[in-house]
Amino acid sequence: MLKVRATAHDHACEHGHPPADALAFAETRCAERRLKLTPIRREVLEHLAASSAPVGAYDLIERMHGASGRRPAPITVYRALDFLLEAGLAHRIESRNAFIACAHRHDRSDLVVFMICDACGCVSEAPAASVQRDLDKIAQGAGFRPASQVVEMFGRCAHCG
Repeated sequence: MLKVRATAHDHACEHGHPPADALAFAETRCAERRLKLTPIRREVLEHLAASSAPVGAYDLIERMHGASGRRPAPITVYRALDFLLEAGLAHRIESRNAFIACAHRHDRSDLVVFMICDACGCVSEAPAASVQRDLDKIAQGAGFRPASQVVEMFGRCAHCG
């Protein structure tokens, strides 16, 4: 398993919004969809929202241990992550085997392009409806039914040049 660490840098990444904003949105979305935001799910989301780079599950466990003194079981953290992904409150960065809080208020099925900075490790996300339409056309023309679509681009963010 690839272990991802947050890289220190002197600029705010786009997805690094205040945990309170992420929690407020999560509470609203969960209430609308009649989902339960348990304390552990809330804590995992808080740590994701506070991070400027994607966080792996085992790094989350260490952060949670450092913050509260208790070490949750890996299965507990993975279940919380599964819930957050399913609810559209977090994203999995496939190439990093790590997670970020969702920076945009879009539907879970919407295609998002992740721009990953090779220098500082931060991830920005952008909705990509036109890319999704193009990919859907390509798949349809080939008789292919995609189970998921992930677009990750690597390079340098505006701050790292």
